[in-house]
Parts: sequence; C-alpha cells; structure tokens
Amino acid sequence: MADSVYKVIELVGTSTDSWEKAAAVAVERAAKSLRDLRIAEISQLDMQLENGSVRTYRAKVKVSFRYEGGD
Repeated sequence: MADSVYKVIELVGTSTDSWEKAAAVAVERAAKSLRDLRIAEISQLDMQLENGSVRTYRAKVKVSFRYEGGD
C-alpha cells in the first residue's frame, strides 16, 4: 500500500430523535461534498434542553478522508 495522507474535519450533527441519528446526519451531509470518507469518530455528545426536556440531540463527529492536495 502506498503512503497516504488523510485530513480530519469536525462536524456537529443534530437530530430531534437520537444521538445516533445526529451522527448519521453529519456523516451523510459530509458524504455529499467530500470523496473517499474513511473514518467517523464521535468525539462528544450533548443535548439542547428546553423547559427541562430534551429539544435536540447533538453529536460532534470527526470525519477523515483521503487528502488529495497538490505537492
């Protein structure tokens, strides 16, 4: 296998249903504009609250993809 370089970006996905859905939303959106996604790592989970109830689940996701920059 040839040497390669990967770039890592951090995204925040949100969902009113679950953390899993919030993470999936982030990855699915990234896949629309980035090629060759490799790894997604959940780095943080939190919730937005309203009147003592969960309003939104949020997942901070680190996504890596092959870097194709010039020399």
